[in-house]
Amino acid sequence: MSRSRNVRLIETWYYRMWNRWDKSAFEEILTPDIAFRGSLGQVKRGYEGLSEYMDFIRTAFPDFTNRIEDIISEGEKAFARLTYIGTHAGELFGVAPTHQEVTYAGAGVFSFEGEKIREVWVLGDIHGLLRQLTKRDGI
Repeated sequence: MSRSRNVRLIETWYYRMWNRWDKSAFEEILTPDIAFRGSLGQVKRGYEGLSEYMDFIRTAFPDFTNRIEDIISEGEKAFARLTYIGTHAGELFGVAPTHQEVTYAGAGVFSFEGEKIREVWVLGDIHGLLRQLTKRDGI
């Protein structure tokens, strides 16, 4: 698979699927048995599992946005470094909505099969996220 195709798939993954919550991209860019490990620790498989995870994130951060900082791609693997931004509007990790904007770093490792994404492993700065969710009046 070409580097430019990998980059295009990753951009579609983040900008269309996640920033616009567009699940219609699933069949276009993902294998049906997509394996996914989200930055909040959940492991999902297939379109239905990924859809559940997206709904979970959207409940916590309805305006969740991904900003791609870097993409490195070689062969059937690629890495993306990201910044996640969103307003905490739903309970997460037992923390009631703060209605505050949070920003935290993340990274995704992608594996490809043919013309599609087969596996995504995402790691996020959960410590940094929790610190923002639990800070109270500057504490």
